[in-house]
Amino acid sequence: MKKIFLLLFVTLLGNPAIAQITDYSIFDKKFNFYVANDLGRNGYYDQKTIAELMGVMAENGTDPEFVLATGDVHHFEGVRSVSDPLWMTNYELIYSHPELMIDWFPLLGNHEYRGNTQAVLDYSNISRRWTMPARYYTKVFEDKGMTIRVVWVDTAPMIDKYRNEKETYPDACKQDYKQQLAWIDSVLTTAKEDWVIVAGHHPIYAETPKDGSERRDMQSRLDPILRKHKVDMYICGHIHNFQHVRVPGSDIDYITNSAGSLSRKVSPIEGTVFCSPEPGFSIVSANKKTLELRMIDKKGNVLHTVTRSK
Repeated sequence: MKKIFLLLFVTLLGNPAIAQITDYSIFDKKFNFYVANDLGRNGYYDQKTIAELMGVMAENGTDPEFVLATGDVHHFEGVRSVSDPLWMTNYELIYSHPELMIDWFPLLGNHEYRGNTQAVLDYSNISRRWTMPARYYTKVFEDKGMTIRVVWVDTAPMIDKYRNEKETYPDACKQDYKQQLAWIDSVLTTAKEDWVIVAGHHPIYAETPKDGSERRDMQSRLDPILRKHKVDMYICGHIHNFQHVRVPGSDIDYITNSAGSLSRKVSPIEGTVFCSPEPGFSIVSANKKTLELRMIDKKGNVLHTVTRSK
């Protein structure tokens, strides 16, 4: 089995599909948005490079409608208040390209839970872009007869690791994750859109140097609800690399988006379709017939494309 995984890993690293985007017509007549996460490093590593690339690609034709921010936009013990300078250095200044002056729909990561979690919510009241109505929420987007529902979920309270570390994550243990799971179930039960994406911070299936108990809690609590319903993709962040996983018995594409900072090594696990340690972001494109997610590295290369078709 290890030999098979090693062969897969070598094959993936030599993926001939890797190429820079030169023909932006692939985004024409489609509803496009970005996925970004783990940005809070004050411009260190590749954050500024990726921020500029996101803006330049938007100018050239990706034309994103919004940014789906899957958590940990702020590191270093989290945000303390709405006037915290981290907001400026990590977000308002670095991601300042005019084409990125669009709605950013975030969710909470474990780093946000280390600070003033309420301030993360309250920042919507003063930011030009930050749009976060609740810890978990849903929104439907329509374009040329196509509908796509995104469900933002709050994953830290679903994981015992964070619930039990009350001094480090004092707010996570106070959240009723069972109430949230019931809400997710009810939303997905009534979802009739062409495409349904659920976004959280923590992976359900992915190779990770993090505590394995995080995935086990996600697999036992969130995943059974997602499998019950018509969910096309589960998109997350947290572990700073790109991964695309398919698992037996589930029709969901499990996607891990890489980081704008501090990328980490990755090895494929069983069910891995693609993985890469490159830093970057993703572009999601949809029309009535297809849903595509392209993983983009810091040089603008398309590393891998996840495609779902009607």
